[in-house]
Amino acid sequence: MSLKNPRGKKIERASWVAIIGNTVLAVLKIGIGIISGSMAVLADGIDSASDIITSLITLFTGKIVDRKPNIKYPFGYNRADTIAAKFLSFVIFYAGLQLFISSAKRIYFYEKPEMPEFAAIYVTLFSIIAKFLLAQYLRKRGKKLNSMMLVANGKNMQNDILISTSVLAGLIFTYIFNLPILDILTALLVSLWIIKVSYDIFIKTNEELMDGCSDPEVYKSIFKAVKEVPEAHNPHKVRVRKQGHLHIIDMDIEVDERLSVKQGHDIAMKVHQKIKEHLKNVYDVNIHVEPLGNIEDERFGVSLEDI
Repeated sequence: MSLKNPRGKKIERASWVAIIGNTVLAVLKIGIGIISGSMAVLADGIDSASDIITSLITLFTGKIVDRKPNIKYPFGYNRADTIAAKFLSFVIFYAGLQLFISSAKRIYFYEKPEMPEFAAIYVTLFSIIAKFLLAQYLRKRGKKLNSMMLVANGKNMQNDILISTSVLAGLIFTYIFNLPILDILTALLVSLWIIKVSYDIFIKTNEELMDGCSDPEVYKSIFKAVKEVPEAHNPHKVRVRKQGHLHIIDMDIEVDERLSVKQGHDIAMKVHQKIKEHLKNVYDVNIHVEPLGNIEDERFGVSLEDI
């Protein structure tokens, strides 16, 4: 079942916009690339075709993320967003690698290519404008919905602008210097850029899948929140992990040992509320209450002195 205001539905809508836009661009660039004889434009078209696949993945994932928690996945399905982004990195890498191999073969087994037709320049200019609009749309929606997957897809589109711009520059220099080999060299450089983008997305998703949080501001907000509850002392063993766009927080605090269980619980709830006031997108806060001065094995988590 879906939630009342399903985040997944909004991700689906953004994905459909990307699918339609990239389909139009892919058909145009691959068609013109073949007709005009431009290897660089064909390469750009292949990159847009891979964007269709990535958008289809985000569409499918949008149907998953809003499923309610169950006995199998008690934390819910939000992390499907990150898993999808990880998968996207492999799809993008494969497209870039295939393009690199084909371009390298054209250079190694060199046969003098024909000069590309002028139509290649027009379709590349159109691609730059369209990709700019798509990138802006996906990045804004991704940030608003806190979707790493949409942000990654938007970043990929933004990189496509650089790719298309390099293709345009390669075509212009090809015509200026009458050297068709520049078109193939541009395709080779484009393939290397695609591979770099895939690597960046792969590394970015590792943090969430490893239950990490590298943003020190998140921890600073937590310690600041605890400081506003005078009865709570020595916050430690703070562990923050992401569940899709949400934070899950585990931590220990110390309270006066003479207080009752209910009083200790009330203090923990105050800390819980303060953290939610200081930090957006909190999924859950788990607070372990200890007597003041308690000493245990504290090898895990972050303490105030660590930041």
